[in-house]
Amino acid sequence: MQSAETVLDVIRDRGKRGLPLERIYRQLFNRDLFLVAYGRIYRNNGAMTPGVTGETVDGMSMVKIDAIIERLRSESYRWTPVKRVYIEKKGDSKKKRPLGLPTWSDKLVAEVVRLLLEAYYDVQFSGRSHGFRPGRGCHTALQEVVKSWTGTRWFIEGDISDCFGSLDHEVMLMILREKIHDGRFVELIHCMLRAGYLEDWQWNATLSGAPQGGVVSPVLSNIYLDRLDRFVEQELLSDYNRGKQRRHHAEYHRLDARMWRAVARGDKEAARELRLKRRSLPSLDPHDPGFRRLRYIRYADDWLLGFAGPKNEAEEIKSRVKEFLYADLKLSLSEPKTLITHASSQAARFLGYEVKAQRCDTKLTGPRRSANGIIGLFVPQELVRQRCSPYMRNGKPYQRGVLLHDSDFSIVAAYQAEYRGLVQYYLLAQDVSRLSRLRWVMESSMLKTLASKHRTSATRMAQKYKAVVASPDGPRTCFEVRVSRGADKKPLVARFGGIPLKRQRMAEVTDKEPLPMTYFGRNELAKRLLADTCEMCGSAEKVEVHHIRKLADLNKPGRPARPVWALIMASRRRKTLVVCQACHHGIHAGRAPSSTRRESLESGVLGN
Repeated sequence: MQSAETVLDVIRDRGKRGLPLERIYRQLFNRDLFLVAYGRIYRNNGAMTPGVTGETVDGMSMVKIDAIIERLRSESYRWTPVKRVYIEKKGDSKKKRPLGLPTWSDKLVAEVVRLLLEAYYDVQFSGRSHGFRPGRGCHTALQEVVKSWTGTRWFIEGDISDCFGSLDHEVMLMILREKIHDGRFVELIHCMLRAGYLEDWQWNATLSGAPQGGVVSPVLSNIYLDRLDRFVEQELLSDYNRGKQRRHHAEYHRLDARMWRAVARGDKEAARELRLKRRSLPSLDPHDPGFRRLRYIRYADDWLLGFAGPKNEAEEIKSRVKEFLYADLKLSLSEPKTLITHASSQAARFLGYEVKAQRCDTKLTGPRRSANGIIGLFVPQELVRQRCSPYMRNGKPYQRGVLLHDSDFSIVAAYQAEYRGLVQYYLLAQDVSRLSRLRWVMESSMLKTLASKHRTSATRMAQKYKAVVASPDGPRTCFEVRVSRGADKKPLVARFGGIPLKRQRMAEVTDKEPLPMTYFGRNELAKRLLADTCEMCGSAEKVEVHHIRKLADLNKPGRPARPVWALIMASRRRKTLVVCQACHHGIHAGRAPSSTRRESLESGVLGN
């Protein structure tokens, strides 16, 4: 059996060379691939969330992997319908979006399929695609816009109506069959797409779309929308890009010649007037009919086109994209959200930022105007108001009652996590300092929450926890809670603030990857599972893995004394424990391990 690393390297190499993928289904019999998939997804929050069968990652074992492989080998593996729930749509709490909860076995098989598909297709995807790809993310897409879209006159904002829920299954299978010459593998994906979902315990068919919440859905959507990338690159860019450089602006150069003649004859006043007049004109002709530039970027189903040319051609480009999506991909544009925006006088919305072409005749770097035509990223004006509202009541910062029973450390940590995530996302914005209003509101709300908990004033809580920390831009005032852990350990620190609201041109937030891009050697959990030894009693019989959601669950209030298994997990700071089936049943039943090793285990753990 080949290692997972070797298998994926071979597949990746075929993708780079553009060779079709053959006999890929047999790679699903590789135990090492399943161990890698297990190591990648067992940490996910959804791993302990049951689907329709109640199965979760808890109880994972090599026996379960072998059983799945055997069903795949005999082609008797059947995808279970996902359990459908509805969650709030990001940015609009009044709207709900569906989320599918697959069973654990389906998640594991889907992750193996994702590994194989990503290894083959990712090396073939367009460089203009940034969503759900290793090493790429929202910030890499935005940085590309800023770096190379100078001179853009029109933005065409693209919004596909219910993109992931509308992916046509027949089109998807046709795209896969073009390069994957293995009917069994394609049929496995086909069965996954049509497995259906349960809502209020009623089975419903999935006639279109990728499974919401499925680990393989992002790569399938990228494979599908890669057709759009190719259409733009191979047809639109070649049709609408022409000319190497704009022609000179005639009036600008006439004024330039007159200015230098005034300088030569020593007429400084005339030269100054001509210089200011020249500065109000572009040096190159923005209406040059021999020059056009079209640029394109996509993140998942959000895409943006930047066009240097007349508006009628921008509308023509929009129409051609609309026709292609409908005719070839069976998708439709949302007309209210697909806009043509003037780059200088209006702002386009892309990935939560406002994108705008800047114009300023007085911003000079040396003798040149350094801002004109440069793309700027800005924090949307309504964002701060929306983000402040959960922390306010009647127009003033207010306490959060849901946190009143938490520790001071947890309260400060919760506020900082929410604040830091937003600030780090908007560090590319030129006006990131606009978030100072949000900082003040959240800070006031946090102090009022702490004050309400301790029945004191916000001023006293500020005096108690005020601190100064160093930052690359100098000292910053913040609020800090420290929890001592004894003389031999560093204290736990929760800190609110201390983040300079200063633009960082190279700030980078890529999509979260389950593991680093070095795919392999086996991870520590896989090695422990393969050791086939119970970490409680030493038995080698029917070994499986006990999982918990989080380490904090080991310290639930009201528990008189932690059992041995909890002491072991807490001392190792692991959410997993490899145990035999008997010990696992004992853990869930609340019984002590039956092994005579109980005493030595307790003494060994407590001695740590």
